[in-house]
Amino acid sequence: MSEKYYSKHEARVLAVETLYALDFNNQLDDEPDLTLFPGKSEAEMKALNEETLFYARYLIHGVLENRQEIDQIISKYSINRPLERINLVDRNILRISVFCLLHSSDLHPSIIIDEGVKLSQEMSTNVTYKFINGLLDALSRNLRKEG
Repeated sequence: MSEKYYSKHEARVLAVETLYALDFNNQLDDEPDLTLFPGKSEAEMKALNEETLFYARYLIHGVLENRQEIDQIISKYSINRPLERINLVDRNILRISVFCLLHSSDLHPSIIIDEGVKLSQEMSTNVTYKFINGLLDALSRNLRKEG
């Protein structure tokens, strides 16, 4: 695996953590100052490379700017679980993944889905990765049909 893969994964983790903190504190509608990320010290920030920080900021801003559309899509595909009942970690993993499926044409959908599942396995409960996989797979198939 290349260094770029790890920095992108690290950026996704950072984005999930940040969106989680904003969601938990009801600050998703605020304009976040991402000079320092919530829960990260200056020393931890300095340890992150610029590419990781740049990609994390891109994901966070992309999710926040498109949150209404993203949340509608998640709600549409989460038939048995309303958005507000999806736990905060999973909800924000889904937001990042849906944003990437909609706006990252340079990433193959299977990579986005695999990364969402991996984030869920690392950061959430043992069973929710199946929910995330199913939702993202259904969305990806429909996006391909729509062209």
